[in-house]
Amino acid sequence: MKRSLSGLLVALAFTACKQEAPGKLEPIPRPPGATAPEPEEAAPTPKAPAVPKDAVVLRWKLVQDAPISFRVNLALDRNAPALESAPAEKPAKADKKKGAKAAPAEAQAPAAAKASVPTEYTYVLQLDKNGERQLRVTPNSGAPEDATFSDRGFIIDGLQGPARNLATLVLELPRDPVRPGETWSLGTELTTPDALGTLFRRAPGGERHNRVKLVSVTPGDNGEQVATLEYDLVEQFGGTLSAPRPSLPKKDKGAPQADPENAAIEVPNELDDAPPAPAAPPPGTELGATVKVTGKGEFLVKAGQWRSWEGTLSTSLNGPAQPAVNLPAGTYQARITPVSAPQAPQAPQAQETPATTATPPAP
Repeated sequence: MKRSLSGLLVALAFTACKQEAPGKLEPIPRPPGATAPEPEEAAPTPKAPAVPKDAVVLRWKLVQDAPISFRVNLALDRNAPALESAPAEKPAKADKKKGAKAAPAEAQAPAAAKASVPTEYTYVLQLDKNGERQLRVTPNSGAPEDATFSDRGFIIDGLQGPARNLATLVLELPRDPVRPGETWSLGTELTTPDALGTLFRRAPGGERHNRVKLVSVTPGDNGEQVATLEYDLVEQFGGTLSAPRPSLPKKDKGAPQADPENAAIEVPNELDDAPPAPAAPPPGTELGATVKVTGKGEFLVKAGQWRSWEGTLSTSLNGPAQPAVNLPAGTYQARITPVSAPQAPQAPQAQETPATTATPPAP
C-alpha cells in the first residue's frame, strides 16, 4: 500500500513538471497552400549621389604629413587702363583764388593708403591628426593667420575682411558636381558700402556680377583630368554723404551753470606727436568703389590641387571706400606658384682648418 502511494506521488510530480506555464500562446497553424513570409531586410545604408559621366567633383585632397603649399604674387600693372569709378568722377574745377585745379580723389587719399602692403602670400594647406583641414596664410609683411576650411575650400573659421576675400578667390570650389559650361558663385564680398556709415546714401543702380565657369575637362598625364575654370566677378556701388542732423544740447535744470570767465582753459600737449585723425568728407561728397576680378585656373581633379592660376584684380575708389583686398587702387596681376616642401634645418658643420704644409727648402 505504501509503495503504491509513493509511486502515485512520483507520477503526479512528473506530470506537474511537464505542464506548460500559464498564459503561453500557441502558434496558429498556417492554412494549407499559404507561403511563408519573407525575412525582414536591414535598412539600406544611404549612398552618395551618383556623379554624371560628363561631370566632375572638384575637391582639395590632402594627406597627413604632406601639406600643399603655394604662393600668391600680386604685381602692380602700371600699363593697365584705369577702371571707371562709381559714381563717375566730376571734372576738376579750377580754383578761383589760386587758379589751380582741384586735386583728384586719389591724391586726396590719406597717406596710409600709400604705405607698404603685402604683395606676396604663402598658403599652406594641411590635414591634422583629427582629420581637420588647416590653412595658414603668411604675408610677406605681417603676422600669419590660421583658419579651417572644408574639402571644397570654403573658409569655416578664421580670416576676416581682405584676407578672406583673397583666400576665397584661390581656394573655393563648387559645392556640387559640375559639367563643362555650368557656372557657380563664390562667397566673396568685394565691396562694403555699409562701412561708410549711416549717413551714406547709396545711389540706385550699381552692378554685382559673381560667376565662375567650368570651361572644359581635358585628359592629362598619368590618367589625370585637368579642369579649366574662368573667373568673372564685378562689384560696383556709388552714392553721396548726407548732412548729419543737428543735435540740440540737453539742459540740466538742477546743474549749476558754468561761468565762462572762470572756465578752465585747455592747453594742448605739444609733446603729443600722434598724427591727427583724417577729417571726414563734407556732406554731398560722392563716394563709390568698383572692383573687378578676372582669372583662369587649371585644377587637377585627381590630385586635388592647382596646376596653374592667373588673375587680374582691379580696384577704383572714389572716397574712403573699402577695396577687395588690402591694396591701393590700381590693377594687379595675380599668379600662383607652387612651393616645395620645407626642408628640415641641418646642423651647422664645423669648419675644418686647412693643414699647413711645410715649404720645402730652396735648392
